[in-house]
Amino acid sequence: MENHRNISEFILLELSYNQNIQIFSLVLFLFCYMALLEGNLLILVSIQCSPLFHQPMYYFLLHLASIDICYTSTVTPKLIADLLVERKTISYGNCMLQVLTMHFFGGTEFFILTSMAFDCYVAICRPLHYMTITSRTRCNLLILAAWGGGALHAFPLFSTAVGLPFCGPNEIDHYFCDIFPLLKVACTNTYISGVLVIAFSGVVALVTFVVLFVSYGIILFTLRNLSAEGRRKAFSTCWSHITVVILFFGPAIFIYLRPPTTFPEDKILALFYTIIAPMFNPLIYTLRNTEMKNTMRKVWCQTLYSKGAHN
Repeated sequence: MENHRNISEFILLELSYNQNIQIFSLVLFLFCYMALLEGNLLILVSIQCSPLFHQPMYYFLLHLASIDICYTSTVTPKLIADLLVERKTISYGNCMLQVLTMHFFGGTEFFILTSMAFDCYVAICRPLHYMTITSRTRCNLLILAAWGGGALHAFPLFSTAVGLPFCGPNEIDHYFCDIFPLLKVACTNTYISGVLVIAFSGVVALVTFVVLFVSYGIILFTLRNLSAEGRRKAFSTCWSHITVVILFFGPAIFIYLRPPTTFPEDKILALFYTIIAPMFNPLIYTLRNTEMKNTMRKVWCQTLYSKGAHN
């Protein structure tokens, strides 16, 4: 820690210095965060309290909702709190923790979405073997692999950040601690570190995106063999997944798969994969899913009825 003695905290630069925009951002992000928490908690409780828990698709959705809450909570509460104060700072320790948790939960979400694509592929392309291929043991292994993949993604980036010497400027041109803005203020040549970041973030995101894109391409091609009703239902489910993938991966690939540098627009693009995409996940996976809507209606109507009868 000798190299970090001169830096005990970092100053986070604002999204905008306009007071009206800051007030608008505060209201918007607070609404988004509350909507995200409410939507994902509804999904968690509804699946846990219904037979859907035993279906692989909803088992993965349960874990996705949990990850979304953890992932967004690493960034959004701090962003909302900073909009209430004039000087936006973060301690060195909390900054490093934010790098670790954000990339850990973000990387895990990468692989959870891949697992959901695998489930969708088997359900449509190999329906007769679906229950055998997607057994609970295999689903648990995929979830375990997703968490392990998140750790393998995050710890090299965390080690890179912790190893950087900070002895001069401490202003980070971002609303949270991320690896590229930290490289910019480090007191050393960061070329090798930048290449490692691209390898562990950009390449991982790109490869995962390509795998997902090819998987859904095969799925959509296979839909032509289904009945009109089956094609409609499967098409709706696939487009829900594809929407999530584009919202999450698109901005992430643009930011991390390029030479180590930062642009002012990065802060706006980062909002898509840190707040907007996780907020839309509950809407995308419930409003376009009749089975999920019926289950939520049944679970919560029974809960309210039981409370009413008890009173």
